Amino acid sequence: MPDFPPPSGAGVADFCVDQAAGLRRLFTQRQLRVVTFASGASGVGKTTLVANVAVALARQGEEVLIVDENSGARHMGSFFGVQPAGDLLQAVNRQLTLEDVLFSPAPGVRVLPAGRAARQLTRLSPAQQQAMLEGVNALAEPIDVILVDSSPDHAHGFSPWGLAAGEAVMVVSGSGASITDAYALIKKVSLALHRRHFRILANRVKSARDGQIIFNNLKKVAGERGVACLDYGGAIPADASLKQLGQLCQPIVEALPESPSALALKAFATHMLAWPEAEYEHGGVEHFVERLLHSSHAPASNALAA
Repeated sequence: MPDFPPPSGAGVADFCVDQAAGLRRLFTQRQLRVVTFASGASGVGKTTLVANVAVALARQGEEVLIVDENSGARHMGSFFGVQPAGDLLQAVNRQLTLEDVLFSPAPGVRVLPAGRAARQLTRLSPAQQQAMLEGVNALAEPIDVILVDSSPDHAHGFSPWGLAAGEAVMVVSGSGASITDAYALIKKVSLALHRRHFRILANRVKSARDGQIIFNNLKKVAGERGVACLDYGGAIPADASLKQLGQLCQPIVEALPESPSALALKAFATHMLAWPEAEYEHGGVEHFVERLLHSSHAPASNALAA
């Protein structure tokens, strides 16, 4: 059997976590956490992972927004079996409202299709930026966590949302190509775009030990070459049910909540909420979007230098 340790918070404990989350939301000021998920190459299961983490967070009482930068068959709507009504680009062009573009595939989870807008974010006019800010300010429901399912189709190889986010998670699988591509992207972003910190999440691995080995190797190389500071995000076991349930548009954290991969995904979601807070998180989603727009229009470094 794989040696993944059973995370706390399953069964009765899940109910206690839900109650604690509700009490926290009643008596503390709402803050925002923004985490971007990236990968050096496609095929590592990133979108499926993000969808399941979002549902796991929602079951803990968090209001989650997924910013989906993907298009074509890889978009988040296809995972949940939903055809989006539009894209963020139509909202910033005032063709649709932001609420029109958003869709909610599960309680506590909303998805913002942003594949077209992501590729033009650095070229938005002042009027389009204003429309984006107005749309965020008019959202009917609050947001606790933003998860960015990033696309590699950016001019500099990394999402502007990812550069503005407090945390960046690099998703790798056990294949050598995945690990090599992940390191190449980390090096490029670190040296050219000055993002120096990443968390490594090993997905579809045979054991927790394999995930730790992948991280240790990446951390050693990055440290020796002065590329970036890496922290371990955890490991998600390989599970054929993940793919099968994905084809049925069902998150495994709901369909098979006691499976090893579901337990690992729920443990990661819980651990993610305990990461150190970024400065903007006390300003809410409006402050984050202002930061995003400012950073995406700042002069870019020469990405090719990496």
